[in-house]
Amino acid sequence: MSSFENLRVVDNFYQTSLFFPMPTVVISTLCENGMTTLGPYSLVQPYYVAGKDYYAMLLCCRNSSNTAQNILRSGKCAINFITDEPKYFKEAVKLSWPGDKPEEKMPKCNFRLERSMVEELTGEKRPQVLTDAMQVIECTWMRELDGAERDLPGELNGYEPPYHDFNGITSKFGAHFILRVDKILMKKRYADAIINGVTARDFPNLPVDYGYRDSKNFWYHRRALRMHAELLQMRKASLASVRYAADRADDKLKFTDDALETILNVPRVFLPLVLKGCVEWGRENGVELITAEHMKIINDKRAQEKSKK
Repeated sequence: MSSFENLRVVDNFYQTSLFFPMPTVVISTLCENGMTTLGPYSLVQPYYVAGKDYYAMLLCCRNSSNTAQNILRSGKCAINFITDEPKYFKEAVKLSWPGDKPEEKMPKCNFRLERSMVEELTGEKRPQVLTDAMQVIECTWMRELDGAERDLPGELNGYEPPYHDFNGITSKFGAHFILRVDKILMKKRYADAIINGVTARDFPNLPVDYGYRDSKNFWYHRRALRMHAELLQMRKASLASVRYAADRADDKLKFTDDALETILNVPRVFLPLVLKGCVEWGRENGVELITAEHMKIINDKRAQEKSKK
């Protein structure tokens, strides 16, 4: 006998049939007249996180929304993360009513806005970002994926097929946008924590949103309790097992034991990728025997490349 009840799967199942924790973000986009407008969203998440030429987020939304129509037109947006103060969440909910035009809702909006960093650096017209956000992701829609470059704004009563599988207009009333990460902006106190080492007190108070559940309220959770750290169980591979993989990474380039000892904690699934990177570095630099000192250089190079992105 199951200990669970079976709930019917219906439209918007993530908030009608589940208690599903989601982020609360405010997405800024450019209207046709160049004005920035704002819309709150929860169906946003990382999409491409490694192994591509770029990183990306995924946004799911109603295709007739101001946000979707503006992304279809300009391809630019910014994902603004607000903290969990009631005044910010109340403002986000106020912006969420479907059908409100930007010229109607933005004059009443209490969020502060400032110029995009990408616009400052390149001169390219971009939506403004929230001064009140603790972090922002400036994005460009990858419209060429899934043939979505043919999708145009203007249909506010539903799009007719054919539909795309994962990018652009994906149903009569729905859209998915794969958004390339152009810049990650963060307020100094949080950026310093990531760079210097995060402690429990460094985490921002981000709201957890459970959606529009009872036709009356948006429910969200504030971070009332202190962050709790659970120690990771390190699974250290044996030198022999790492040596087995390293000896097969290249027919000429080899590794010393002390070099391999620096990657004993790398999860097995990522080990081939790490070794491949070491082999590529060795070939580029004319090194056929990689030592622990070489591994330090490789790690420093990788860290510098990540910081540039």
